[in-house]
Amino acid sequence: MNEADSEEMLLHLFGFGYQQTTVLNEADLVLINTCTIRDHAEHRALSYLGRLEKWKGEKQDRKIIFAGCAAERLGKAVKKRFPQADIVCGAKSLEKFPTILENSSLFKPLNVKIVPEDENKKITAQVSIMRGCSCKCSYCIVPYVRGEAQSIPPEIILENCRIKSKKSPEIMLLGQTVNAYNYKGFTFTKLLEEVCKIPEVKRVRFLSPHPVFIKDDFYKVVQDNKKIARHLHLPLQSGSTKVLKDMKRLYTAEEYYNIVKNLKQLGFLISTDIIVGYPTETDEDFKQTLNLVKKCGFSFAYCFKFSPRAGTPAAELKEIAQEMVENRLNILLNEIRECSSLAYKSRIGQKEEVLFETKNSGRTSGNLWYRTAAAKEAGSLEEILIKESDGKILK
Repeated sequence: MNEADSEEMLLHLFGFGYQQTTVLNEADLVLINTCTIRDHAEHRALSYLGRLEKWKGEKQDRKIIFAGCAAERLGKAVKKRFPQADIVCGAKSLEKFPTILENSSLFKPLNVKIVPEDENKKITAQVSIMRGCSCKCSYCIVPYVRGEAQSIPPEIILENCRIKSKKSPEIMLLGQTVNAYNYKGFTFTKLLEEVCKIPEVKRVRFLSPHPVFIKDDFYKVVQDNKKIARHLHLPLQSGSTKVLKDMKRLYTAEEYYNIVKNLKQLGFLISTDIIVGYPTETDEDFKQTLNLVKKCGFSFAYCFKFSPRAGTPAAELKEIAQEMVENRLNILLNEIRECSSLAYKSRIGQKEEVLFETKNSGRTSGNLWYRTAAAKEAGSLEEILIKESDGKILK
């Protein structure tokens, strides 16, 4: 979501005559789009903003924009602590970003929007379909900094998909709980169907779905549309039903596993997110997480230590000793590595649909990386017989 928000803000800045650079000393403006899901990410953003004071003072008219979730959470405190920030734009105000730029009197819009040619050559184009989140998980600050879930009108989404698919064969639909999308009865499954009808779209992915919103109509749409990638990043967070209840995740471990079974019957590979060391997690709860990880056979997982965020219910709970959390995390990471290796090796002898992202590498529908010595055209889609794997790449 942050990457998609950054792309959108960049497009508006292009309209004010800016071009993108990754070389700091070449820049006249720095855009910092922040995340606040974990405390570490917020501290890194603030630290970088602090270091930019020297950069800004070295040349007249340099500007800094501090945006996103951390900007929303901290608000006016950012400007007070870091006066070098010219604009602070919180996540809830991103849709007003062009107006904020114009009203600041710091920028003069051009009559023609100049978009650098290489900005639109990505294999995967990201399209936001909703903003915010209405699921109040006990540990998550997203609903507080992004607001309640709001679905974007389907005609806007589909037009974005049509435009972007002319240069990007893969479309990634984005939302905090992306499969909760519903605009006046126009559901997520209906949206998937319509995106698949766009001729230039070769593959459709989406991120991040919530298990509670996966229903029978989703399985039906997947069966009928081979363009939908056979991979789902489905956050688990814990394999203990007790901890899931404490987290307010709205599903049980058994319900989650049944979803995974249904998806695997349709040829899906599943990756996930897992939080280790939630304050109420016992040794037995952690064992249940390990057992469920083994049963699900995830192809990959992002594993995080619990990070208390001020303003969330979980932040009021007493934390587990960090030494214990570190130990659990290491055990879990080792298990995930084994599962991932098995997922890769299980494809040997299978035919896989590969969308090439470079002339020598691409991703399968199941989101596994494939590499070949033969030169291919980036953006091409080919069915490939997998001959070998080292557990990290397909060949």
